[in-house]
Amino acid sequence: MAVLIVATGNPGKVKEMAAYLASLGWELRLKPPNLEIEETGHTFLENACLKASQVAKATGEWAIADDSGLEVEALNGEPGIYSARYGNCRSDVERTQHLLTKLADHPNRKAQFVCAIAIAQPDGTIALQSEGICLGEILPAPRGNGGFGYDPVFYLPEHQMTFAEMPAELKNAVSHRGKAFTSLIPQLASAN
Repeated sequence: MAVLIVATGNPGKVKEMAAYLASLGWELRLKPPNLEIEETGHTFLENACLKASQVAKATGEWAIADDSGLEVEALNGEPGIYSARYGNCRSDVERTQHLLTKLADHPNRKAQFVCAIAIAQPDGTIALQSEGICLGEILPAPRGNGGFGYDPVFYLPEHQMTFAEMPAELKNAVSHRGKAFTSLIPQLASAN
């Protein structure tokens, strides 16, 4: 079984990736806790590639990284790559409220979640990459108790619910992350 180091310190992210990649036979492991990667890229894909490459070189193993976030059209793509630290807020609830305050009563509520995934060879060379986009809109107030981050205000009109209201199976199928993994899996299957 081939090893794939996940460029995160978050065990939940490893579990989530393992669920997407279960059929491929890769053993996923957390990156070493002392290995910190600064996200200096200007796009989600640049950050994913940076993290995967640096973790692969540091560990001498294949590595996978993702970077994702929310882009709101009326806010010129904000919060974008700063989604997890938007407005210097400390919690998901504060970040979501900051977003709703900035958007206020703007008539354009169009938004998209973006997820970029990169896989690097042990020498740091990027071997595979994919990107998934999920189009939706921002509601004026949160709905639902599931998910995390901006999920309670990210609404998909075709499903008539927010990410926070969706059953996990549906969210995994239609989300930006789900789409990125759907694109990546055939490539990864042939690399293993």
